[in-house]
Amino acid sequence: MPDSKRPFRVIVVGGGVTGLTASHCLQKAGIDHVVLEKRADVAPPEGASIAIYPHGARILHQIGCLEPVKKACVPCHKWLVRGPDGKLLAENGYFGYLEENHGSDLLLLERREFLQILYDGLPDKSRIKTSCGVQDIKHVPGGVQVTLSNGDVETGDMVLGCDGVYSLVRSFMWDEANKSSPDLITVKEKTTMKTRWKSLIGVAPGIPELGERDLTVVYNKGHSVLALSQPDRVYFFFIFRVDDPFAWPKRARYTDQDAEDLAQRFADHPVSNSMVFGELWKRRIRGSLVPLEEGVLDHWHHGRIVLAGDAAHKVTPNIALGGNTGIESVAVLCNHLQRMLQRSGDAKPTDADLHAVFAAYQSERHERVKQIMQLSSLITSVQAWETPWHRFLATWVLPLQPDRASADQIGEIIRTAPKLDYVDAKGFPSGRMPWKYDGERETEGGLKRTSKFVTGELSSGGRSSFLLLVRWLGAVAAFLVVSSLVVRG
Repeated sequence: MPDSKRPFRVIVVGGGVTGLTASHCLQKAGIDHVVLEKRADVAPPEGASIAIYPHGARILHQIGCLEPVKKACVPCHKWLVRGPDGKLLAENGYFGYLEENHGSDLLLLERREFLQILYDGLPDKSRIKTSCGVQDIKHVPGGVQVTLSNGDVETGDMVLGCDGVYSLVRSFMWDEANKSSPDLITVKEKTTMKTRWKSLIGVAPGIPELGERDLTVVYNKGHSVLALSQPDRVYFFFIFRVDDPFAWPKRARYTDQDAEDLAQRFADHPVSNSMVFGELWKRRIRGSLVPLEEGVLDHWHHGRIVLAGDAAHKVTPNIALGGNTGIESVAVLCNHLQRMLQRSGDAKPTDADLHAVFAAYQSERHERVKQIMQLSSLITSVQAWETPWHRFLATWVLPLQPDRASADQIGEIIRTAPKLDYVDAKGFPSGRMPWKYDGERETEGGLKRTSKFVTGELSSGGRSSFLLLVRWLGAVAAFLVVSSLVVRG
């Protein structure tokens, strides 16, 4: 079919959480597309868990995947904080307040199972092509061509890179950008993604010592342990500070032996009052050592290429918002694409049309994900007592905060989240904190307001140091409760 007659087509590279969600959103919008996944399996046995917050659940409800997710897990119940000796420091009912605020629980399940649910729920699975590695991406008049590793060529109108933190699509985009606009993508931006932490992650059978739907956080100097339990599974993260932090293009490729050596080194580290990490590691179904990158790019698009998920914004896993943030981003992008195509009718979108859509998408998302990244980074440092200040926050400020305050603070992030504008959200519950269904990004309230407390950007009008300090500590401490919600997104 001649390109002028072919319907608008999106080529999605990457079939993980973000890529599969993109397929759902595109199918709901009636937009032609293909998803190219380099692996042979859409749900490989990798990673640990993913947590779905109420705002992520709302989008899953819209695409018809929420019910199987709810059937695959039980809601989280208690959050337990332990010291280096494994003794209990604090326990709270944060998760109950979360449900009360938003009408939905935090849902925790194995990442592989979540991927399978996303795939199984697709109306048209033929859109997903596995074993399709990308070899080249080229702009051609009025479109793009993607050459696969087997020599096949996919033709479309745009490329959506959902291929992770070491995105190949992003590399092609950078090359194209600097050819047409020298120095547009600077060294500073290319090294935005930093690696300051690494983690032993894994899955083990259910363990009575860690409960059936609880979250255990163990603080220590320079490292922390997090264990999230379900009746038949425990997902664990043992997070360590990297001795020599590094940035792209350097990449840590840890072996099974690296993981085993590190696990043995910290085998006697308590994960509860009656269990050490070595016992948990020994019972693992699988486990690995992975780097934890973090950063938000300044340029998410160029030409007919646009990025989403970890390819554009990567956070540490300590507040469980990585996967949810990727889901949000493809929903917002698809909102803009759907509106553009609705306006254009039968006319093919031009380069300028797509640039406007991509710019609007990034503008809507950039500040929010940057603040989530900064918050995630702070929580990672607090849990691992990176400095005496972080230790003070974790051990003295946090225990003074009521459960309600913590849930209300994170609730500002949840309730101001986007959804699909062209799909009815009817039937999804709400709680005491109303949703912002109109999709407008707040500039004075919500996330931006609370983030000022986190970054220390307090009003200069007041000179009462003591009152300002109390207010700042209270806001930070309220955020610290969400340190319990850890996944590999």
